[in-house]
Amino acid sequence: MKYFLLIPLLVTQTYFSQSVSADLDKSVKEMMSASNALSANLSFYVSDENGNLVYEFNGNKGLSTASTQKIFTSAAALETLGKDYQWKTTASYSGKISNGNLEGDFYITSNGDPTLGSWRYEAYKPENFKQKLLEAIRKSGIKKITGDLIVDDSYFDFQSTPGGWPWNDLGNYYGAGTFGVNWKENQFDININGNQIKNYSYDLDNVNWINDLKTGGSSDQSLIFTAPHSETALINGMLPGGKTTTVSGATPNPPMQLAAEVKKLLEENGISVSGKVTTYYNERLAGKSVSKAPSANVIFEYKSPTLDKIVYWLMRKSINLYAETLIKTMAKEKRNDPTFETGVDFLKDFWKSKGINPNMINFADGSGLSPQNYVSPKAQVQALIYSKKQSWFDAFYEGFPTQNGIKMKSGTIKDSKSFAGYQTSKNGKNYVFSIILNNYQGGSISNALFKVLDNLK
Repeated sequence: MKYFLLIPLLVTQTYFSQSVSADLDKSVKEMMSASNALSANLSFYVSDENGNLVYEFNGNKGLSTASTQKIFTSAAALETLGKDYQWKTTASYSGKISNGNLEGDFYITSNGDPTLGSWRYEAYKPENFKQKLLEAIRKSGIKKITGDLIVDDSYFDFQSTPGGWPWNDLGNYYGAGTFGVNWKENQFDININGNQIKNYSYDLDNVNWINDLKTGGSSDQSLIFTAPHSETALINGMLPGGKTTTVSGATPNPPMQLAAEVKKLLEENGISVSGKVTTYYNERLAGKSVSKAPSANVIFEYKSPTLDKIVYWLMRKSINLYAETLIKTMAKEKRNDPTFETGVDFLKDFWKSKGINPNMINFADGSGLSPQNYVSPKAQVQALIYSKKQSWFDAFYEGFPTQNGIKMKSGTIKDSKSFAGYQTSKNGKNYVFSIILNNYQGGSISNALFKVLDNLK
């Protein structure tokens, strides 16, 4: 009897699957026949929640993923580091404290906390960190520092951005590098009226600006160029005239920025610093040697939010800094080599171990900002299905934004767009999908893809 009851169900499921496949194919052909798609490449893969193929169009073809690359990075970090993982920032000193005088150097160091000084977390804002640090210094009895104030940023290697990132992206907020000590998500804001800089969200330490802005148009068409550790910054392009626009850039030397702000904090509270203010890598650049932060004499420990909360913001706001910090952290924690190359290799090996063909995951970074990432939608679907079966899935899934009524992560780079995620149709069918469209020129690339994905609703 049960056998006969299953027959109508299987027939119905097969009909719906065939119908959805036909509708998807029709929409794909319409999109790809448009003039905007004359030279475009599309790769698309849809399965049910068990991995059974529903539809594909060049599903094995690797294309530039943009920020849907973060799916691979976030899931791997949740599994290998654990959703409760926390980064740590400490303060310590060398020498001794005598009658309120620190006869030695004062150090701040971190293992790369990407949220240090972030405004996104209520209990972790810059003022919170500074106040707790000040309280710890007072409790230690330090009233004067006779030596140097040193931010030890040596936990990661010197290279702060992946080699494949375009120069046009590096100085903008989304192109912020990741350092051994990060501060305020390594970004700043500039308020600009027309082409005249009015003020900054905070004073950048020792940065000289060249302003080549022009006025015109109705939207922000400006670009900021700052190189890591450079003291020269350029802003050019075009901004609308007659109104104030806020433009966000990447801080060129976040560890030094933190050092300068801590010195100011101490001096405002009657604690003087007789020596210089510097960082580990600043001294290296000057051809000098400097000791790393001592493991003894630790007076302050400050932990980040847990990884699950960080992944939420990483996915929801597509924060490249967070993704690249995860790459370096996994490289350091799992292979004791905190370089981008090692992190990318680790990420590829992780997903290879989960059954994904390594030829379909040609990673170049952790965030997707590099156009050198080439990943197939089939591989993304396999990663999404694997993630759905894990104990950490709820933390992963919560970060996915809802766009066009579908729970999915998006990715955007020049003339390219990608979406990947999960969708339950009105008839209760659960789909997992990834779609990547490269070199679609003109028109609304998002709307073109939305029309295709509407068939999954």
